[in-house]
Amino acid sequence: MASAESELQQRKALALAAHDASGRVTPIHISRRDTGDNDVAIKILYCGICHSDLHTIKNDWRNAIYPVVAGHEITGLVTDVGKNVSRFKVGDRVGVGCMVNTCQSCESCKDGFENYCSKIVYTYNSRDRDGTVTYGGYSDMVVVNQRFVVRFPDGMPLDGGAPLLCAGITVYTPMKYHGLNEPGKSVGVIGLGGLGHVAVKFAKAFGMRVTVISTSPEKEEEAMEKLGVDTFVVSTDPNQMKSVMGTMHVIINTASASMSMYPYLGLLKPQGKMILLGLPVKPLEISAFALVGGKPVLKKKGVLLRQDSGRELYGSVGDTQEMIDFAAEHGVTADIELVGAEDVNWAMERLAKGEVRYRFVIDVGNTLVAA
Repeated sequence: MASAESELQQRKALALAAHDASGRVTPIHISRRDTGDNDVAIKILYCGICHSDLHTIKNDWRNAIYPVVAGHEITGLVTDVGKNVSRFKVGDRVGVGCMVNTCQSCESCKDGFENYCSKIVYTYNSRDRDGTVTYGGYSDMVVVNQRFVVRFPDGMPLDGGAPLLCAGITVYTPMKYHGLNEPGKSVGVIGLGGLGHVAVKFAKAFGMRVTVISTSPEKEEEAMEKLGVDTFVVSTDPNQMKSVMGTMHVIINTASASMSMYPYLGLLKPQGKMILLGLPVKPLEISAFALVGGKPVLKKKGVLLRQDSGRELYGSVGDTQEMIDFAAEHGVTADIELVGAEDVNWAMERLAKGEVRYRFVIDVGNTLVAA
């Protein structure tokens, strides 16, 4: 039997799609469903470019469903709402993050942790419940169930706020759920890229003492003066690493490069936590026993290495709304480079080389237009 969603009439939308593992995107027309009773139709104004977008369009994770229309950092304006929609109205400023559907009936969904749902449908490159493939925010519009839409306060810019829908929630939730959002605690951030600089901003907003650990000494001045980092450590300098041994309550590893974890364990205080957020293509250099079960499983000199799943990858819709509201109140946005739709391939090349400070955002509303 066809689902109610699949029976809705379709509308055409303009999008940028990758068609093979070259990862190059070109304009295409895609189908979006008409606005259902519980749906919100959104004119997309901005969409962030996440590193996972690059991995997906190039099929690095061997899961690409071509054509891939990437993008899960979507912001824009509501243009239409279904008859059952009460939370949003036409003209509202909104965002859509990493998921667009779940079963809505399992224990996780009922408890407000729909990001744990085993039937989660991601914003792009995912099979929806009606069998169709989801298309993301590299498009001029999208239709989403109201459950998966968040409101953007008037003070939150739609361009600089877009990356928070992935990068922001990815760093905010582990800080919150591990009790690390307490003033005075010491946090280390490995990597000062798109994810790392947002982690720094939230940590400072929480009142934490922040140490950035980087392989790039040229980033020190910007980290200290612009981002307000308390300490900057070059990880390849043994003396600098030694100077911060045993000083951190937690380390948030945002690096996407493969690395050995062992040099960083000694930087933690006893019972400290290592939170892994980066997604390297190659396996981490660490015993498999350290990543099993979601409990403390590796002990070295009194230091616990933890791996926790679920919320640390994304967060619930409720978490995301809370994060956006907190960010708006404390002036937290991503530092972005705005690019036009015609420059997305160039931006992807720069992203692959790490040549962005710190997130690319596509100016969809002004530049993605039919030829």
